[in-house]
Amino acid sequence: MLEVVSLEEARAFVRERFGSLQGDVESVALEAAAERVIADDLVASEGVPPFDRSTVDGFAVVASDTFGCSDALPALLELVGEVQMGAEPDCACAPGACVRVPTGGQVPDGADAVVMLEYCEEYGDGTIGVARPVAPGENIVYENDDVKPGQVLVEAGTRLAPHHVGTLASLGKTSCEVRKRAQVGIISTGDEIIPAGETPIASQMRDVNAPVLAAAVEACGARALRFPIVPDDYDALHAAVDEALASCDMVLVSGGSSAGQKDNTARVLSDVGELLFHGVAVKPGKPTMCADVGGVPAYGLPGHPVAAYFMFLELVRPLLVPPGAAGAQAKLTEGIPSNHGRSELVAVRLEQRDGETRAVPVRGKSGLISQLSMADGYIEVPRNREGFAVGATVEVKLFR
Repeated sequence: MLEVVSLEEARAFVRERFGSLQGDVESVALEAAAERVIADDLVASEGVPPFDRSTVDGFAVVASDTFGCSDALPALLELVGEVQMGAEPDCACAPGACVRVPTGGQVPDGADAVVMLEYCEEYGDGTIGVARPVAPGENIVYENDDVKPGQVLVEAGTRLAPHHVGTLASLGKTSCEVRKRAQVGIISTGDEIIPAGETPIASQMRDVNAPVLAAAVEACGARALRFPIVPDDYDALHAAVDEALASCDMVLVSGGSSAGQKDNTARVLSDVGELLFHGVAVKPGKPTMCADVGGVPAYGLPGHPVAAYFMFLELVRPLLVPPGAAGAQAKLTEGIPSNHGRSELVAVRLEQRDGETRAVPVRGKSGLISQLSMADGYIEVPRNREGFAVGATVEVKLFR
């Protein structure tokens, strides 16, 4: 094993060498745009809404006509017209008059407020009684209130959420330009590893890492391409890595990353590219490695599922998603001692207690993936700290 680097140094190696996996640009239909990364700033070419519109069913009025009115003394207004949905008003609203308007309908000229229908009474003689006063602007969304022409609505590099798709639709977009999804090759290694659907015999173990890593890749908006399990054989692993490199933007090899005689991952990655580091001062995840293969990042991740997942979150995910992964502050419910001389990643569960967010450590060994089903995220204990005391406020990195 090469000289161990700190977790901070490993992050820097990855960030400075690869930046992020920015694929080419492609156009996708709006219904397929969610979770994709938008390629360019979304700039509004028009305003939204394009006219003053009512937010309620009621009557458009001059607000000052309603001042001081009540159930006992309603304001009496002349009904001069009705606005139809999708049509411009064919009348205006002068003092002493009102116009019937539906929710979403265009507010006629002269009106500066809309009274809700339930506060009005029709007398049958063309007169409307208003029993509740309204202020100017009440129940109206004005032209360009939501979006102003030239406004940047979504910055380039943003991963589109459903509400972003709604914004695109409001501007008349039926498609948008997004970055192509990175393709990530996933290879599990080990003579003892069998597919998850098979029954283990003797010391065999089901492949946990490939499904976990594939799901994590897809959650980042990338495509996961799984390759067959590779035995502890240098030539077989070399061939699998070559195949993955030919079709993928990134390669993840799990297992075979320690310093044992049959741990071939470091040898293969060194032969196909430049090994940037092999060994990270972190618990769990020490055997992690990363190589640069002609600009393509190739990782050797630990065989222990929890360690492999943590190292994915720390060193792989930042290349696949825009910066700013979700986090939360919480107070520890118990102390976490740590004096290993390396960073430590501790899974936690978030709970609400007495109006505060609390972080409850989830204890377990790095090979027990089931522990993470009870956790919401994890905290990092820096290598230069001897842990955190009970009640300490910590930053929780969320899994989602």
